[in-house]
Amino acid sequence: MVSDYFENMNTSSEKSLWNLFVEGDKNAFSSLFKTYYSPLYSYGLKISSDQCTTEDCLQNFFIYLHKNRRNLSEINNVKSYLFVSFRRAILKNLKQERRFSSYDEIFESNHLFAFSPEELKIEQEISNTKNTALAVLLNSLSTRQREVVYLKYYSELSIKDTAEVMNISYQSVLNTLQKAFSKLRNEIVEQEISAVLQKK
Repeated sequence: MVSDYFENMNTSSEKSLWNLFVEGDKNAFSSLFKTYYSPLYSYGLKISSDQCTTEDCLQNFFIYLHKNRRNLSEINNVKSYLFVSFRRAILKNLKQERRFSSYDEIFESNHLFAFSPEELKIEQEISNTKNTALAVLLNSLSTRQREVVYLKYYSELSIKDTAEVMNISYQSVLNTLQKAFSKLRNEIVEQEISAVLQKK
């Protein structure tokens, strides 16, 4: 399938497919939608904590991309561009709904980027109890730390792309990750939980 092929493409091929989308190729647009709908939805849900808001915003985002494809600037990394643009779109939507008065207030909300035991990428033999313990540890991090961990390890973005999505410097991402893991190490008491984190 085209979408399966797209998932395994290198950056050069990815840009080629993006160019086809910009030119109006329906299969290219379908591939973009199928490949990125789920990861963008998961990321948006972390920000909004509302399924309907996330779904509506994501659908409107893809509609906007399709309608304005010929006016989109040239991009180097499709995945990074989509995460950056969708983050901006959903934050704008939340602010317009007056659920938050500013972007800073959105990210001061402690419920953002809560990890659940079910979504943690841990080996199947690890028990639900260990998953829950790890989720509790991750949720003890600050909102910014949780977002960096989510983008870097769960959305599999590079440090550079994570910095671009969050609109912070490369060094800030490194510092945030260092502080996050330092805090996790300080809070990990059970040796088996420590072993789980080392496998990730």
